[in-house]
Amino acid sequence: MLGRWFRRNGSNGAANGSLLNGRYRNGNSHLIELRDVVKTYHGTAGDFTALKDVDLRVDSGEFVAVVGKSGSGKSTLINMIAGIDRPTSGQVLVGDTMVHTLREGELAVWRGRNVGVIFQFFQLLPTLTVIENVMLPMDFCNVYSMGERQEQAMHLLEQVEMADHAHKLPSAVSGGQQQRVAIARALANDPPILAADEPTGNLDSKTAGAVFHLFERLVDGGKTILMVTHDQDLAKRATRTVMLSDGEMMEGYLARTFPSLTERQLIQATRNLKLQKYLPGSVIIQEGASPEKFYTITKGQIEVLVQASNGQEFVVTRMGSGQYFGEIELLQGGANMATIRAALDTGVEVAALDGETFTSLIIESEPTREEIVHVAQQRIMENRASRGR
Repeated sequence: MLGRWFRRNGSNGAANGSLLNGRYRNGNSHLIELRDVVKTYHGTAGDFTALKDVDLRVDSGEFVAVVGKSGSGKSTLINMIAGIDRPTSGQVLVGDTMVHTLREGELAVWRGRNVGVIFQFFQLLPTLTVIENVMLPMDFCNVYSMGERQEQAMHLLEQVEMADHAHKLPSAVSGGQQQRVAIARALANDPPILAADEPTGNLDSKTAGAVFHLFERLVDGGKTILMVTHDQDLAKRATRTVMLSDGEMMEGYLARTFPSLTERQLIQATRNLKLQKYLPGSVIIQEGASPEKFYTITKGQIEVLVQASNGQEFVVTRMGSGQYFGEIELLQGGANMATIRAALDTGVEVAALDGETFTSLIIESEPTREEIVHVAQQRIMENRASRGR
């Protein structure tokens, strides 16, 4: 029911603008883009840099878990996206908005309509009832008529199973129930993005699982969610993981694909990654051409095509999210052995790593090299067998 409601009412995403020829007004092609973001705090004990040249791209409808040790910069990253904090340098773009350029008054209004923020400690106003807490963002942003606000708030409380507690004070309900109310409040103005900072940190495992399932349903309904969490099990259930270490970012799919890489190596690789999208049927690697890049699949699928002995080209295999390709020729040299295209029915998004960075990584990490060489040898044998058809 929740997903259906948001698909029907999810119109406020238009407040962020819309894609024209694949790009928003300021040239960004993703809903959220952080470009070379640095955040330095100045204190009596000296300067502390919480984020160091962070680049992040998030598409509409993604569920991104942000993980890392305490003090790694996770909350600061979320605050940049929500406009709660400003970068010392760099750019924060959300849809058509250059968030880092907004004045304080503009930020509050923009955030109220576009980003629903969920905190670890709920942050419900204790003197307002549950339903009044949910209505508060509507009042602030002047969304819905006075007569509609209570109806909308009650509808949201029904979705998070809190309608029976609508007229109670927050102190009269449990922590898990307060978090549900906080989620309803974050959704009050139907924002396209939810930014959640440790939303399950004060909940027991059963309640945390229920809250996470609610997030999954919201993503199914079209929301984009970024969630800071220490819970590795919950993070694995998100569609993507971003890792932070001392203010520097690592892409989770690289860590899953190459668990032997050190944090330093993962950070270096992440800096050189380029996300690329290919429409269904688009050629990524052409047989006979010189190899240039190593690719990790982040979304969708690819098809590997080879020519049989009779000259007929056919699909020998398909590969999906988390798998990689392009390693064979980079390892052994020579021209590309096969043509690789975006799957005809899905298209694909890949993270491309230049050949020089790829070579450096496998030289520095012997376990990674051994793993990739093993996979490459298997694929070479499969390709040879296929060509003999």
